[in-house]
Amino acid sequence: MWTTADTVDGALRQLGVRAEGAYLSVSRSAAISRTGLALDVRTERAVTFLADGRERTVRTNAATVAEALDEAGITLGGEDTTSVPGETFPRDGQTVTVLRITGSTQTREEAVPYAVERVRDPALFAGTEVVERQGVPGLRRITYHLRSVNGVRQKPRRTGEELVREPVSRKVRVGTRALPTSVAGADGLDWGALAACESGGRPNAVDPSGTYGGLYQFDPGTWRSLGGSGVAQDAPAAEQTFRAKKLYVQRGAGPWPHCGRRLFG
Repeated sequence: MWTTADTVDGALRQLGVRAEGAYLSVSRSAAISRTGLALDVRTERAVTFLADGRERTVRTNAATVAEALDEAGITLGGEDTTSVPGETFPRDGQTVTVLRITGSTQTREEAVPYAVERVRDPALFAGTEVVERQGVPGLRRITYHLRSVNGVRQKPRRTGEELVREPVSRKVRVGTRALPTSVAGADGLDWGALAACESGGRPNAVDPSGTYGGLYQFDPGTWRSLGGSGVAQDAPAAEQTFRAKKLYVQRGAGPWPHCGRRLFG
């Protein structure tokens, strides 16, 4: 700016700059030569800080919010910060919130799902599955950073993870062998009627004691003696009927004392 004043004080008055409480880079009484003068002026401003539940207003000519914060007697510690960057220039009437931040670390463990390996087995009848190896979940350890701002807990931030234990896959043998449908000496009987009497025609039926299962209510020992795997109620209906026919050939209708007569119509 051009001025005819020969002192800094005169130039400020001429330019209408309020110098009371302002920061001046040179004295107000300094002379202005014909070659001019470089002058920095920071006028006084009112800045309000909200910290620790209190409101503090200071009049300051500080160059930064951080300097004004010091003038207000407020100290930042640890991860504390302000709602506006500390290096910014404070404006008149500005309100700045002090954010008290506390942080901690938390470690959590979670299960890692195991995979399922299904292996085709021609020794098992189609529709039959046998669990050869049970799956075991793995274990993952995850680290989170917990942060609270002015006492309000923020969303945890994931900072790292470690695989503590590898999962063990579940191995299942899946039958592919074609199931025969005919058993000499038992094909002409009414197997549907027997099943309806024994289990209501439900392949997965289990009696109240948990001992007998399937269409024809096999006990586990009998089922396995006929070549079955696992328990009858887990096998396909066609396989259950095939093994019931084999049982009939061996022992007649005796295994079904109450419903066996249904086989003969």
